[in-house]
Amino acid sequence: MKDTARVVVIGGGVVGVSTLYHLAKRGWSDVVLLERTELTAGSTWHAAGLLPLFNMSYSVGQLHQYSVELYKKLEAETGQAVGFHPTGNLRLATNRDRMDEYRNYQCTAETIGVECHLIGIDEIKSLWPLINPEGLVGALWHPTDGHIAPVDVTMALAKGARANGGTIYQQTQVDGIERDGNEWLVKTSKGTIRCEHVVCATGNYARQTARMVGLQIPVIPVEHQYIVTDVDPVLKAYRESGAKELPILRESDSQYYFREERMGWILGPYERGAPACFVDGVPPTFEKDLFPGALERLMPHVEGCINRVPSFENAGIKDIVNGPISYAPDGNPMVGPAFGLPNFWLSEAHSFGVTAAGGAGWQLANWMVDGEPSVDMIGVDPRRFGVTSKHFARIKNEEAYEHVFVNHFPMEERPAGRPAKTPPIYDRLDKAGAVWGHRFGWERPNWFAPAGVERRDVYSFRRSNWFAHVGNEVHTMRERVGLLELSSFAKYEVEGSGARAWLDRMVANAIPKSVGRMSLAHALNPSGSVRSEFTITRMADGLYGERFYLVGPGAGHDYDLDFLQKTLPRDGSVFLKDVTTQYGVLVLAGPDARRVLEKLADADISNAAFPWLTMQDIPVGYCPSVRALRVNFVGSLGWELHHPIEYQVHLYEALMAAGAEFNIGLVGMRAMDSMRLEKSYRLWGTDLNAENSLLEAGLNRFVRLNKGEFTGRDALVRQQADGVPNTYCTIEIDADDADSFGNEPVFMNGQVVGRGTAGGYAHFVKKSLMLGYVKTEHAEVGRECQVRLMGELRPARIIAESPYDPENAALRA
Repeated sequence: MKDTARVVVIGGGVVGVSTLYHLAKRGWSDVVLLERTELTAGSTWHAAGLLPLFNMSYSVGQLHQYSVELYKKLEAETGQAVGFHPTGNLRLATNRDRMDEYRNYQCTAETIGVECHLIGIDEIKSLWPLINPEGLVGALWHPTDGHIAPVDVTMALAKGARANGGTIYQQTQVDGIERDGNEWLVKTSKGTIRCEHVVCATGNYARQTARMVGLQIPVIPVEHQYIVTDVDPVLKAYRESGAKELPILRESDSQYYFREERMGWILGPYERGAPACFVDGVPPTFEKDLFPGALERLMPHVEGCINRVPSFENAGIKDIVNGPISYAPDGNPMVGPAFGLPNFWLSEAHSFGVTAAGGAGWQLANWMVDGEPSVDMIGVDPRRFGVTSKHFARIKNEEAYEHVFVNHFPMEERPAGRPAKTPPIYDRLDKAGAVWGHRFGWERPNWFAPAGVERRDVYSFRRSNWFAHVGNEVHTMRERVGLLELSSFAKYEVEGSGARAWLDRMVANAIPKSVGRMSLAHALNPSGSVRSEFTITRMADGLYGERFYLVGPGAGHDYDLDFLQKTLPRDGSVFLKDVTTQYGVLVLAGPDARRVLEKLADADISNAAFPWLTMQDIPVGYCPSVRALRVNFVGSLGWELHHPIEYQVHLYEALMAAGAEFNIGLVGMRAMDSMRLEKSYRLWGTDLNAENSLLEAGLNRFVRLNKGEFTGRDALVRQQADGVPNTYCTIEIDADDADSFGNEPVFMNGQVVGRGTAGGYAHFVKKSLMLGYVKTEHAEVGRECQVRLMGELRPARIIAESPYDPENAALRA
């Protein structure tokens, strides 16, 4: 066995082999794959459709679509059959909400090039003559989808990897992984390999492998069952009459998929009560074994399938397959860099392994070779979870499994494992009627139910029960004064003689020079796309030199902290401190915000003394020092009050008491989102992403090309010279009872010319708005277009930025 390599991939399933294949194809021929047994697909599972599922992110949709394209080419490239059956995929609906989900899915499909059609009962019966259509209202039809043989795909990828210089060692157990200087030592049953990069694609062993390097990841398998039947005489007669293989059938409302298998059937339910397994690791005695079948859990789905396909009742059960499938808390895989470890990569939690494997290997290779992925991967980034403990993962992964086929709404909040992280005033907000959401583990009020209104979300793809109440919160903050809890913001202190130079090389904007000044700054990828966004405030000098306060998105905490730590100078010239949980944040905003704050602040907070885009440390109430930042994400006069967390209860009560005479109100996240839309504010992770440059995002005012080198500068200079391909636009839609959620296509003259990244109803300006990217040649203000909402092409038009207060008079008041 080799004793050195550039990359060691651990895990010989389809995901690991795909990574090896793509790295070898990118020219990194000195790559090695280690498999503890023999090369297989990584499990006993078949593939029941390759195209994206509804609970998956935009990122995963692109991975799946690439996988389909790759697998179709792989056979010709390698000469190895992959067993692809292009049967198509039929997704059934029995109610309006499910059809709305399909209408919403059609929007995403059109933006990533997946062909799909909404069809009625007659077309369903034509495509699936053996079906009982009773109770159906329609379906979504994927004509280009099908099923594939995972083992065949794995062997084809392995053959392609070897042909391009990759090496595979089977029957090779990894016993330990250690860091030695700037390299990794992978200790195996056949010796030690020294390498630059390690990729873990170990499936059910993910937590055990991660623990070898001190990493805790929320990956725990869940038992998954499917039924294989004997020959169905009705199906056999149908096929022998000359009919072609039936499409894969998904009846999501009964939570199963269904397809042909050797003149019989495979029924794959996602049942309630499926338990997590291997919570404490895979036993040494478990190789590729299976668990006993649990037919009682499957019976509701069996009965549902008999109702839909009557002949299924006469096909005897041949086998019940019950085995482990790896999951993460949100059901999406984990693909990308590991937190805190140099050149250590994860491709784990592939609950739909073969469907995403091709795309995962493709993007992981791009990331390693080019320094960034070529599509936005934030939805699958391993650093996206705010809670990673074993007990949390067990509960959430069981929930994720159970939710595979439930109706997935854009604003859904899943209840398991909550609350996990709460601010000190959680109980007070709860008593005030908070309807809670969560992000990165933090509980945050989405909206507040007034007295007499039920405190719950009624989920829908259309305007729902919170619509009017969110509108009232918007008017409270725009017309009077509102208070918003945002302690989930990520917060860091940077200090040292090299702090300014380090930050300057990191971000595109200038670093503030005067104490108390702030700037919005973006760390870019080499391509010029947005990696991270921070508000950077110059503080008074510390003991070790200049000091800065960085505030970033709460959901990006681990993503950004990992980035900051890995880029920190190693000469001791910069000190970085994560103070996220030391400081709470209350946002006080609205025309009366100054009147409320001046009753409590021991400082001059007039506009002359405390202008917009500045920060001051001021005493407020009993709190001796509040970092008051005159900035906010709603676009009104106001302050972010960053305070020592132990003072939060006092500050909350003092602000609410001081604001009583102004009829102060509590405001939730959905109202904030409505207000940021009508200001055309870009949100990190959606509007600002890894696929569009800072220039495409229209944030030229935050770029200083003449300040010197920074990551992404060369790409921006080239794009400025060549022409910016896409332009960030604000689009007003003539909506009815449904608004944009993001990922809707923009049409002009029957062609897709853009994609929404966010949307909703702007309650103060009374417009249905969508933000997103449109090809520059079509992006003129005033241009008419169409946006697909709920299956309809709605009239729309590109409007000027910031339909609310375009001159920022409210912010500067």
